Amino acid sequence: MSSKSFYRPAKRIVVTGGPGAGKTAVLELARRDLCRHVDVLPEAASVVFSGGFPRRTGESARRSVQRVIYRVQAELEALSLADDELVLSVCDRGTLDALAYWPGHRDDFFAELGTTMYGELARYHAVIHLRVPEDASSYRSSDIRRETHREAREIDLRLLEVWSQHPRRIVIDGSEDFMVKAKSALSAIRAEIDDHVCDPR
Repeated sequence: MSSKSFYRPAKRIVVTGGPGAGKTAVLELARRDLCRHVDVLPEAASVVFSGGFPRRTGESARRSVQRVIYRVQAELEALSLADDELVLSVCDRGTLDALAYWPGHRDDFFAELGTTMYGELARYHAVIHLRVPEDASSYRSSDIRRETHREAREIDLRLLEVWSQHPRRIVIDGSEDFMVKAKSALSAIRAEIDDHVCDPR
């Protein structure tokens, strides 16, 4: 008999936020500290771009890349949820994050991907949003993260709007010391795990 019969069905939660908000570091802590029944997924955009998908300008190219990111995210989640040992999948961004980067009207996004706002919100049990720091000196770009600090803050605001209708959203202030932010985020993730089903790795 599958050990999954002893657990409630696996949940999905999202850790989101604009570029440079601290998601990568928080999720690395989660990978290290949480039990073996928790799966921390990679960021779909990093998978796509590190695999060589072209980063081109123009509305058509931007639509294309967000469609790809959406579908990679959905498949990462499906792969994780197929593991019957898991009680929680922690997603580095969710499918709706692509909407914050979408160049057209949101109705076009849902029409092209054959989904709805309600359907996407319902995928996730909770959303944890790490805000981008207001202090530009704490922001660092990279080969994957090409946005300026101002652009990162604008994306962060769009993400706030995108996820605003989710009934279980936790927003963690970007002005906090990083370790305070990380502790708050990890506490929010742990709150979704039943103590009696998780054992040390």
